[in-house]
Amino acid sequence: MHKQTAQEKLHVVFVCWGNICRSPAAEATFRKLLTDRGLDDHITCDSAGTIDQHEGNSPDPRMQKAASARGIRTGGAARKANSNDFSDANLLLTMDNFNFTELNKLAPNDLGKKKIQRFCDYVGGNVTEVPDPYYGGASGFEKVLDLLEDACEGLLIELSSQV
Repeated sequence: MHKQTAQEKLHVVFVCWGNICRSPAAEATFRKLLTDRGLDDHITCDSAGTIDQHEGNSPDPRMQKAASARGIRTGGAARKANSNDFSDANLLLTMDNFNFTELNKLAPNDLGKKKIQRFCDYVGGNVTEVPDPYYGGASGFEKVLDLLEDACEGLLIELSSQV
């Protein structure tokens, strides 16, 4: 990735399956970090899913509650990743291996595929996937938020050197 000029912004899209739990929480977590560190004029972010089943829905209320308790405000409406995401984003970060494979299938070309990375590449330790908390209890949402905070910090360290 090249260093951005004053006019360009880096753009990151976080991707999970339905875009109602992990990816909107990652977007909100990263956006809060950007705002807190004064980098929101240089880096932008969004989220999407690899399916359209939840399109238009708000983030899962359980994730909203868990994130809110940490001062993270989730919002937006679920949507499926589209060609604009591949053209506009510098990075598309998937929450797990299944969505890595699915997003690669949605990529319109090889350039789009090169932008896809695993989100957990930015987590400290040996974590390879952010687990889907949808079918579990409250502790699953807390574990996900811990991973998101860790990875978003790592991502911001890397991207800060490019703005």
